[in-house]
Amino acid sequence: MKLEKVLQKKFGFSSFREGQKEIIEDVLSGRNVLAMLPTGAGKSLCYQFPSYVLEGTVLVVSPLLSLMQDQVQQLKTKGEKRVVALNSFLSFEERKLALRSLHKYRIIYASPEILQSEHVLKRLEHVKISLFVVDEAHCISQWGHEFRTDYLKLTDVIQRCGTPPVLALTATASNEVQQDILRQLKLESVSCHIHSVDRNNIALDIRYVDSMQEKIEYTKNLIKQLQGSGIIYTPTRSTAEQYASILRNEGIRCAYYHGGMINEERILIQQQFINDQLDVICATNAFGMGIDKQDIRFVIHVHYPSDIESYIQEIGRAGRDGNHSVSILLYSDGDHELPERLIEKEFPSMSEVKALLNYMKQDVCKSWHDVEVVATHMGLTDIQIRFLKYQFEQFNILVADEVTNSWHNIEVEEKIRPIINKRINDKREKLSTIRLLLQLNSCRRKYLLEHFDEELQKKPNLCCDQCGFTLNELPTQQVDHLEWQFTGWENELANIFHI
Repeated sequence: MKLEKVLQKKFGFSSFREGQKEIIEDVLSGRNVLAMLPTGAGKSLCYQFPSYVLEGTVLVVSPLLSLMQDQVQQLKTKGEKRVVALNSFLSFEERKLALRSLHKYRIIYASPEILQSEHVLKRLEHVKISLFVVDEAHCISQWGHEFRTDYLKLTDVIQRCGTPPVLALTATASNEVQQDILRQLKLESVSCHIHSVDRNNIALDIRYVDSMQEKIEYTKNLIKQLQGSGIIYTPTRSTAEQYASILRNEGIRCAYYHGGMINEERILIQQQFINDQLDVICATNAFGMGIDKQDIRFVIHVHYPSDIESYIQEIGRAGRDGNHSVSILLYSDGDHELPERLIEKEFPSMSEVKALLNYMKQDVCKSWHDVEVVATHMGLTDIQIRFLKYQFEQFNILVADEVTNSWHNIEVEEKIRPIINKRINDKREKLSTIRLLLQLNSCRRKYLLEHFDEELQKKPNLCCDQCGFTLNELPTQQVDHLEWQFTGWENELANIFHI
C-alpha cells in the first residue's frame, strides 16, 4: 500500500511530517507504540490515518473534552461523518443513540471517565476495536504534570476491548514518565518513537515587568508591533475577558475563550480565529489543543504556567508552518501567589475529606451516586471528586460503586493525608522548576531541553533573549485590523460552515 496516496486522498497532504510515517507503519503492522511528538507535529494523524486502513474502529481516549469536540467537528467539516465523542457534552438521548450505533463509527473519542461506565464497556465489547489510542498519555504517570487517576484504569478497559494494539501519544514526557507510561499500560514489545520537544523556529523571550498595568501596556504595544495572529494565555477566565476588552478598545480583532463559555460560543471563536476573522485570542489553557491553524506567529503568557510541560505545550501552538515565531512570557513579583493557590485547590482539604467520610458512614449513604451528590453540594470540583473516588476504591471503601462498611474514618484519613501532601509537594516542585526558568541568565532553550533529558544539539539563530535574541529581529509589518461585529453565534456559525 502506498501510504502517500491515502494521505493525499483522505487528508489532502502530499507528504508526512517528521515521525508520522514511521509511527503509522508500526501501528498498521499491529505493534504497540509509544510516540512522543512535539506540540504541532500532527499527533492526531497518527491514529486518524490508520482508521481508513484498519478494519474496525479506532478508540481514542482523551482527557480534554474541548479537544474531543474540536477533533470531531474538524473531521465532520472535512466530510467524515462516522465519528463520535462519548463525553459529558452528550445529552441522555444523544448518548443512547450513539451507544446503540457504536459499531458504525470509524473513530470513537471517549473520556476516561465515561469508560468507567459498565453500560458503555458492555457496548464496546461488541465493537471490533482495531486500535486503542491513549492521547495525552503522560496523564497515566504519577510523575506527569497532569496525572489523572482515571487513566490508571485503562488497562482493564483495554482488556475488555479485546486487547487491541495500543498507541500511546504525548508531547511532553521525560524518560521517567515514558517508562511509567509503559509500566502502567502494561505494554510489551513496544516500538518507541521519541522526538525532541524543541521547536527551533520559536524564539523565546521572557521579561520582568513591575506591575499588572505595565503588563497590559506592554502587551498592547506588542500586539501592535508583531505580525500575524497570536494567542495571549491568561491565568483566569476573568483575566482573559479583561485583556480581550482592552485590546478590542484598541481596535484589535480580538475575542476571549475559556471553559466557562457554552460549546457553540467556543466553536464560533475557534472557527473565526482559524478563518482569520480574528487576529488575537485571549484565553485560559482551555484553548489551543487540536486547533488546526498553522500560521500563529506569537504566543504571549501574561502569567507563567505552573509547570514546564504546560509551557512547552502552549508555546508550541505557534509556528506550525515552520516559519519564525515567538513566545513571550511576562512576569512580575505579584504573580507567585496564584499558582500556589491553584495547586492547593486541585485537591480536597482534609476537613472536606473528613466531612465526606462522616456522611458515608450514615445509613442513608448506599452508593457512589449518593456520595457524588453530597460532594458536589459541598463545592468539590470534578477533579477533586474523581481523585477521592479513586482513593476510596483503592481502600475498598467503594466496591462496584457501592459503599462498604468495613472501614474506620480515622484510618482512611491517615491514608489519604500523605497522598494529598505528596501530590501537592510534587506540583510545588514542578512550579519551582519553571520559576528557575524565569531567573536564568543562560540559554533558556538549553534549560528546557534538559528538563526532558535532551541536549541542545544546534542553537538556532533566533534562540532566546539570553542568547541575544530581540523582538526587533522579527517581521513587524502591520496587519489590517478591521473591527469585527458579532451578529449572534447562530448567524456566524451559518456563515462559517455555509449552512
